[in-house]
Amino acid sequence: MCIILTSLLFSVLQVAHVGGQEDGGHEGCVPGFQVKHYQVVYSGPFRKGQPLTQVEFDDCAGNEDVTFEVSDPTFQVDGDLNVVPHEDVLYSGPVLFIHGTSAHADDMAEVEITGQPNTLRNILGLGQTLPYRSKRSLLVPPMIVTENQRAPFPRLLGKVISTEKSGNHIFRLTGPGADQDPKGLFIIDIDTGEVSVSRSLDREATDSYQLEVSTTDFAGNLVDGPALLLITVIDQNDNRPIFKETRYAGEVLEGSPTGTTVMRMTAFDADDPATDNAALRYNIVRQSPDKPSPNMFYIDAEKGDIVTVISPTLLDRETLPTTTYELEIVAKDMAGSEVGLTGTATATITITDKNDHAPEFTHPLFEAYVNEGSTGVVVNLTVDDRDDPATEAWRAIYSIINGDPTQSFEIQTNPDNNEGMLSVVKPLDCEATALHKLLIKVENEDPLVPDVGYGPSSTATVHVKVLDVNEGPVFYPDPLTVTRLENIPVGSFVASLNATDPDISQIQSIRYAVLRDPAGWLSVNPVRGTVNTSASLDRESPYVHDNKYTAVFIATDNGNPPATGTGTLVIHLEDYNDNAPYVVPSVARVCEDAHDMNVVIVGGRDKDLPPNGAPFKIELGKQPDIDKTWKVTRVNSTHSQIMLLRSLQKANYQLPLLITDSGVPPLSNNTEVKVQVCVCKKNRMHCSSAHYHRASLLVLLATLLLALLCKYDHKQNT
Repeated sequence: MCIILTSLLFSVLQVAHVGGQEDGGHEGCVPGFQVKHYQVVYSGPFRKGQPLTQVEFDDCAGNEDVTFEVSDPTFQVDGDLNVVPHEDVLYSGPVLFIHGTSAHADDMAEVEITGQPNTLRNILGLGQTLPYRSKRSLLVPPMIVTENQRAPFPRLLGKVISTEKSGNHIFRLTGPGADQDPKGLFIIDIDTGEVSVSRSLDREATDSYQLEVSTTDFAGNLVDGPALLLITVIDQNDNRPIFKETRYAGEVLEGSPTGTTVMRMTAFDADDPATDNAALRYNIVRQSPDKPSPNMFYIDAEKGDIVTVISPTLLDRETLPTTTYELEIVAKDMAGSEVGLTGTATATITITDKNDHAPEFTHPLFEAYVNEGSTGVVVNLTVDDRDDPATEAWRAIYSIINGDPTQSFEIQTNPDNNEGMLSVVKPLDCEATALHKLLIKVENEDPLVPDVGYGPSSTATVHVKVLDVNEGPVFYPDPLTVTRLENIPVGSFVASLNATDPDISQIQSIRYAVLRDPAGWLSVNPVRGTVNTSASLDRESPYVHDNKYTAVFIATDNGNPPATGTGTLVIHLEDYNDNAPYVVPSVARVCEDAHDMNVVIVGGRDKDLPPNGAPFKIELGKQPDIDKTWKVTRVNSTHSQIMLLRSLQKANYQLPLLITDSGVPPLSNNTEVKVQVCVCKKNRMHCSSAHYHRASLLVLLATLLLALLCKYDHKQNT
């Protein structure tokens, strides 16, 4: 609408101008373009000299010396008023402006070119309000330039037209690419308005430039503008498709339906994605190997999806010549045309396994031999499986489905060769069962695929024959527990050992011997197995724990080779009153001026058990006049109070005591308690370090004996 209004404005101006002429002019003639707007349908590249359209121009004075200029310098108006290119043109701008001038007329017309490729129309904004018209007389059409142009430079791109009279103004170009970085890329002729590019461009670096065009007078004052100049860089096919990876890997399950998508190949083209320069098409150019069909796979030309073509029955991993196929994929731009550039990558497709083959035992019957009493692997079970080794469809799981009620066997799978290792985990007894018949089942970790015809049943029978060996005698009961009184006479009977030989088919004799007797108290009859004491039994011995003494005996048969067995004898010892009691503590202290004459509470101890211990009787020992100084008072069944009846001087005293237990017969023990009489000052006790005071009678006897000896010696000397 803006363009039409501007054109009408120019027409009005021209009418006014012509109407004001004084010389001539045809009556009723309007000088200038008779049609302001022309439309041309694009039908391919514009060829040199081929008219686009013919314009109608009349200056009302014979049209002598009329000059025309076109906004796109590749076009011109010839003498017959035809708009023709003076060279082959692939694309043009959406609108061409034609400026016609003579001495009698000055007018503007436009030629709209429709139907050019959508990409170019979108780039240049055809069908939208185009930014090439200023508010007044400055006409700035959008311009295009192809990337990668070769010298010579500069190359003319187009022309900015001003309806102002030439010679009164100059053109000025500003913005990135002109007076800003990258400076000097585009230049404008200050007199004619012709815009040129000064060097080759790269669309992948910058695909368009927005500049401003204005006109100024010679003093630099703005006359018109600024108006936006859009220069679009047209793509050339100068980038080939590139795959992100040189090798791609994909998998497809055997037996997959035809049309199953395996993987997607994607390439990238740096050219303009809105043009065929980046329109990629994919193709498989080689398949290796090419058996059973050279076309086992198909690739979607536009998406790059690789899908299966081969039938599910032929896509059988076990019958294919290989499980890995290599495809060479080519991506070509220009929508796959012959002139397109190409990129190549390799796709490796692996045919993966599914469990369509059941494992089968190599033999229906396996035999194994094992010595009774032993454990470990007895036989390796072998199977065949045509599925992919080291996959869950191949790995075998074995199970015992019959013949093992006592769970004496187990099977583990050898991960290296898929064999089943049958082991004995509980020792077997030949006398109980000499032959074990096991039914074994094998299956895969993955369930079998349904609706597939499978081979024989995956079961087998295993016969395990137990070999008889000379087993050692077995004690019963084990351990054997008896109760005996300690201190019974040496040679007393303790127990009778009972060991039997499990080899019932053989007649064997058994001999007994002591294997472990920590205190050396016992002996055993080698034939009868009777155990007697060889020393006194002592319940208080350190070898007795919790009143129990433990000894171990061995029984040996006369088989070939001889076999042995061991049994344990536990003797529960009953207590006998064979330990005299004693008192604690053995030392006591008291202050010489103490008001409280209580010295200490002493208690009785006894290694024997009740009733051979407490209650204890504690009393003063036999000593003259001891009861005048000391007193013992019963506190309870185990303790008594020691008291002073008079004050004693600082010294150490040895107090004799007699303690008696309650055994039958009772045992007594004469003992002494050291009593230190100390001087107590300020909560500190100062005790004597002198020898203990014994009975005064002993001191007196020693003094008299010394005097008699001295007197006798004197008489002998005289």
